[in-house]
Amino acid sequence: MNLLLLIIAFTALGGVLSVLAASLFLLLSEENRSKILPHGVSFAIGALLAVAFWGLIPHAFEQVGPTEFQHLSGAIMLGLLLFFVLEKLLIWRHCHSGSCEVHVEVEDNHDHGHSHKSAGTMILIGDGMHNFVDGVLIAAAFLTDVKLGIVTSLAVAAHEIPQEVGDFSILLHSGFSKSKALLYNILASLSTVVGGVLAYYSLEGLQDSLPYFLAMAASSFIYIAVADLIPSLHKKTDIKTSLQQIALILAGVTLIVSLHGVAHDIQLEGITHDEHQHE
Repeated sequence: MNLLLLIIAFTALGGVLSVLAASLFLLLSEENRSKILPHGVSFAIGALLAVAFWGLIPHAFEQVGPTEFQHLSGAIMLGLLLFFVLEKLLIWRHCHSGSCEVHVEVEDNHDHGHSHKSAGTMILIGDGMHNFVDGVLIAAAFLTDVKLGIVTSLAVAAHEIPQEVGDFSILLHSGFSKSKALLYNILASLSTVVGGVLAYYSLEGLQDSLPYFLAMAASSFIYIAVADLIPSLHKKTDIKTSLQQIALILAGVTLIVSLHGVAHDIQLEGITHDEHQHE
C-alpha cells in the first residue's frame, strides 16, 4: 500500500478514533451530563495542564539546542498573550454597547461556566494545533518504519481519548450543542491528517518549526485551564466540593502522565524492534 495512503489512513484513525471514543460521553442523558459536567471541567484542567507541561513543552525543548531555549520560552509567553487577545476579540464581538451584555451574562451564569463560546473556540484552536503536530509525528514514524508508524498512531489515539473527553466537557460547558461539539471536535481532529500529509512532502522544513507549534499548543492549553476554567471552580468553596475538584484535577494529571509513559514505551519498543530487524 502506498506510504502516503497509509499516513492519511492512520492519521485519520489517530485523530477521529479518539474523538468518537470520547463522544460516548454525549450518549448520557441531559440530567446525568449536567451532574457530570462540573466534574469533567475539573478533570479537563488536570488533563490540559499535564498535556502542556508533561508532554508538549518537554518535547519542544528536546528538539532545540540551548541557544534556542530563550526563543522557545518567548514563544510560549507570546502564545499566552495572543490567546488573551483572541479571547478579548471574541468577547468584544458580542458587545454592542458600553455595557457589554456578554460580561453581564457571564457574571449571572458563572456557576455554569462562560455562556459565550470563547473558551470553546480556543480549545478547538489549541486542539487543532496539537493534532497537527500529532500528524507530523505519526508521518515521521511512518517515514522511519511502517510498523513504528502504526504503533505510534495507535498510541496517539489512546493518549488523546481522555483529553477529548475533557474537550467535550469544555465545549458543552461553553454553550455548544451536542451535535456541534461532536462536529467541531471531528473537524479539529482532521488537522492530524493535514499535519501528516504536509510532513510527508516537506518533513525537513516542518521539523525546524515543530518545537514552536508545540509551544503554541501548550500556550493555548495553559491559558484555557488557568484563565477560563480554574476561576469557575472558585465559585464553590465548601470543603467537599473543593476536595472533589482537587481529586479530579489530580486524576486528569495522573491519567495523562500514565498514558504518555505507555505511549513512549510503545514507541521505544517499536524503534528497538526495527533496529533488531536491520541488524
